[in-house]
Amino acid sequence: MKDDFQRRVQRYGWDRAAGDYDSGWQRPLKPAQDELLARAALQPGHNVLDVACGTGLVTFPAADAVAPGGRVVATDLSAGMIGRARTVAQERGPRNVSFARMNAEALDLPDGTFDVALCSLGLMYVPDPERALREMHRVLAPGGRAVAVVWGARTKCGWAEVFPIVDRRVQSDVCPLFFRLGAGGALDAAFRAAGFASPTSDRFRVVLPFDSGADACKAVFEGGPAALAWRTFDDEQREAARAEYLDAIASYRTGRGYAVPGEFVVTRGSKRE
Repeated sequence: MKDDFQRRVQRYGWDRAAGDYDSGWQRPLKPAQDELLARAALQPGHNVLDVACGTGLVTFPAADAVAPGGRVVATDLSAGMIGRARTVAQERGPRNVSFARMNAEALDLPDGTFDVALCSLGLMYVPDPERALREMHRVLAPGGRAVAVVWGARTKCGWAEVFPIVDRRVQSDVCPLFFRLGAGGALDAAFRAAGFASPTSDRFRVVLPFDSGADACKAVFEGGPAALAWRTFDDEQREAARAEYLDAIASYRTGRGYAVPGEFVVTRGSKRE
């Protein structure tokens, strides 16, 4: 029952965030997504699964990389995210990509279907990320590979104060174990437990750029995991939360904007032949 509740929180929260996600996070998250795609080493003809695809920020570059002859199936728990991704697909016109609302822990896909499975900054939100990785392993063909990236150590992520700021105002249950997979060798261990052979992990730091305090606040409160809780705040609570968050990131201010530190962990593992 607890996992079901957490899934509902994630589903409805990301439905609320879908409209603001790209404007808030597309530029800050690009280095992590580029690193994920580099590790995936996609080639024309590959069949790719993109788990927790969001609005398609990884999906569409992956679709370009596997054309001609390859395809991308992209899944997400949030109907809002899937709807937004489909709209972008209609505008862009790639014919080798499809989207489906699906639980990462119970993929409605056949065994041994894909050459590569990707998950960009989605495993932190899954109640049982190890189960999600087992599902990714199941749908890969022998010799296929999976690559996932998660946020790293909490102390290295300058925006992390958003969670206690929100929780002091409402019990959000957004991400009770958000930074667990980014600690130590946790993601590598999760890959091994899911059956992946010889997983390799790297940790890297970036700077997340925001052009103004308003942009920084909109990203974390309206376009991120706190979006569902944010909708319950009255005007006074919102103003106080914004002020508290800007105070928390004040040391990262650069003129009008902010350069907020972040850390990621990326792991790649293969399915045995």
